[in-house]
Amino acid sequence: MFIGLGVIPQVVQAEETSFPPLSLSQARLLAQAAEKKAASNQTSIVVTVVDPSGQPILVERMAGAQLASIDLSQRKAVSAVFYKRPSATFEAALSGGKMAVLALPHAMPAGGGVPIFRKTQLMGGIGVSGGNNAQDADAANAAVGSLK
Repeated sequence: MFIGLGVIPQVVQAEETSFPPLSLSQARLLAQAAEKKAASNQTSIVVTVVDPSGQPILVERMAGAQLASIDLSQRKAVSAVFYKRPSATFEAALSGGKMAVLALPHAMPAGGGVPIFRKTQLMGGIGVSGGNNAQDADAANAAVGSLK
């Protein structure tokens, strides 16, 4: 005798659209857009594009960009994907006196890191370094805007 067996309700979930990861050709287009913006500001930059896990897809250095920008651009891109927000958010928090930002793992308190979303799916991130933080953020935002 089976007691308590009744109709088991079926859970219906909304189908979530999944997009393919960023391709190398898309990463190159992002880098070109960032470099175009940087050139308009007379800056030489390094651009790093990472996947959603923070692993590099592309690293590109313009002629004359400082060597330190290689590491800084990657740190900005990783910060953007790990926290799903622009790295400038941490810069603003630190400027506002929130020293706890310095203790957050992989948070980079400098503008230039921007996450890349398609609808609500995190596709990766871009990090730009070589100008001042505002110029880096402008170049990264221009690049992400070029995907739309």
